[in-house]
Amino acid sequence: MLRNGNTNSFYGSVKKSFKSNDYYANINTAVALGKSHVPIKHKQLASNYVLIKRIFGSCAAVIPITNADRAVLARHGFMTLENSNISQINRQIEQLKNWSNSGDILLAAYADELFEIRIKELKHLRLTVSSGRYVEFQDGYQALEKYIEYIAR
Repeated sequence: MLRNGNTNSFYGSVKKSFKSNDYYANINTAVALGKSHVPIKHKQLASNYVLIKRIFGSCAAVIPITNADRAVLARHGFMTLENSNISQINRQIEQLKNWSNSGDILLAAYADELFEIRIKELKHLRLTVSSGRYVEFQDGYQALEKYIEYIAR
């Protein structure tokens, strides 16, 4: 048998290290999350967002999130959309889907409220921020928009 130090190098090169963080860091993960068990409320909100975006080219009205909305996000451990990255948004989408599909009515109501706030944030970002300032933001809004566009089909 091979008992030298090179035996681990063979297995190390064949094995691929896969972390859960790597999975969530991809924008296309938002599309994968939208393929199964999407709540009806998510589909309704997403189709409204996409319809308005197609008709007007962007959202019709600027609706900034209020301090109450920020408090709801903070209470559930969510940061604002401009401060969230792709992996955080993908995890939040998965969490909101699980909450909506659970049997708990109160948890489903929280999930619907949080998703509405996220769409409101996305509308506000798309309308008020010039394309040059997107560099200052995290890229989580892209994952949310990809998820919304996919489930609206």
